[in-house]
Amino acid sequence: MIERNIKILIAYDGTNFCGWQKQDKGRTIQECIGTALEKLHKHPVRLTGAGRTDSGVHANGQVANFYTDIQTIPPERFAPALNSILPQDIRILSAEETTSDFHARFDARSRTYQYRIIAGRPALPHERLYHLCMRRHPSVVRLNAFTRLLHGEMDCSTFASPKDQSESRYRYIHNAVFFVQNDSLVFEITANAFLWKMVRSIVGTLLFYEEKGALPVEFAAVVNSFDHAKAGPTAPAHGLFLQKVDYPPKK
Repeated sequence: MIERNIKILIAYDGTNFCGWQKQDKGRTIQECIGTALEKLHKHPVRLTGAGRTDSGVHANGQVANFYTDIQTIPPERFAPALNSILPQDIRILSAEETTSDFHARFDARSRTYQYRIIAGRPALPHERLYHLCMRRHPSVVRLNAFTRLLHGEMDCSTFASPKDQSESRYRYIHNAVFFVQNDSLVFEITANAFLWKMVRSIVGTLLFYEEKGALPVEFAAVVNSFDHAKAGPTAPAHGLFLQKVDYPPKK
């Protein structure tokens, strides 16, 4: 029997999850979706995600794929079928059949994350679980003077957790910028891939040196030190969203 490769788009509230990747202890997104797939298929189904979001991190555009031997469900109907089983803090936004060799992680060209901040105003009750809340107004102009230094192929050791086990700490950053959206401050960054806790370290470091009044040349020295000890405090997980995963155009 020929199996179909199904690509799904996923959103989740990471508040009550220990991240994406299945583990021995703790509730994870991969495990919850895998359990739902097993209920549909009556046997275990391997699920591959585009990125391993950490504990407490959210997603509006996570991508995953799985192979199905069910022939009676049209590809797009996997979304409502899974949503009828999944908990409310995970939603399958869409499902489609893709090429047999598609791999959600290895085929991804870039990932885009957003970090959301409430600055200089009280956070509304529904905002506090999804934003970093700050009493002061950071300078967006100064922050973006720093972000312009985060571009191209870079050794990102300054922003790498000491526990990161990646063989290489080089990453290609396509874009990094702060902007105001709906009375919130948003940091958006797109790269080919990210180190463990890298985005949160970048956010914390940007805010730390902005508050100190550092000049761009001083921030550049921090980036080029390749020394995590010179980074600022790592920003908390609850403000971070995996926003989008991009893939090469279909041939």
